[in-house]
Amino acid sequence: MPDTYTGDVQVGGPADTRELPGLTVTKIAVGDFDNNCYFLECADTGEVLLVDAANEADRLLETLGDRHLARVVTTHQHPDHWMALEAVVKATGAPSTAHPLDAGPLPVKPTDLVEDGGTVTFGNVALRAIHLVGHTPGSIALLYDAGGALADKPHLFTGDCLFPGGPGNTNKDQEAFTSLMDGLEEKVFGPLPDPTWIYPGHGKDSTLGAERPHLQEWRARGW
Repeated sequence: MPDTYTGDVQVGGPADTRELPGLTVTKIAVGDFDNNCYFLECADTGEVLLVDAANEADRLLETLGDRHLARVVTTHQHPDHWMALEAVVKATGAPSTAHPLDAGPLPVKPTDLVEDGGTVTFGNVALRAIHLVGHTPGSIALLYDAGGALADKPHLFTGDCLFPGGPGNTNKDQEAFTSLMDGLEEKVFGPLPDPTWIYPGHGKDSTLGAERPHLQEWRARGW
């Protein structure tokens, strides 16, 4: 069956879904800031992980349906990425995960903390956390490579650290910008191949191959 997923979703519009080895990814857009939320479903067990309970809790719960929500991961501390977190956790009883440096501002104390290189698991799926400092102190991206089966074309959920066209906002703080760019080059563009699919916290998807030629351009412009 061909992969018709594009990642082009609109607030109030339908979700977009793709089937990967061992995992189903469902992307929806919610809220006034056009946030992306990602439901990841383990193909073996049916357990679901939600990346960012950003907004519109009712819609998130409707999208979840009667499936078991095994965990919610918050990619970073900015409120537009957790406005539905408390309601979703209350409705489902799901544990939650964040990086310790961004855990404090969240409305729900994380059940578990994850640091750079740590693993987030649900069902038979494992995601590797990549800590990227700059957009916030504790931003994380989540890497899925199906236990190495997708090592040549992995999937990366980047929160607000990487978008089509550049890194996340660092509010003209050059130290933060340099930190984020260094982290992206060392931990993302360095080790991961061009076909790596990028699922950002807002807007359309991309690949590392599409963005890689522009790294020095981003450095030069400073944002």
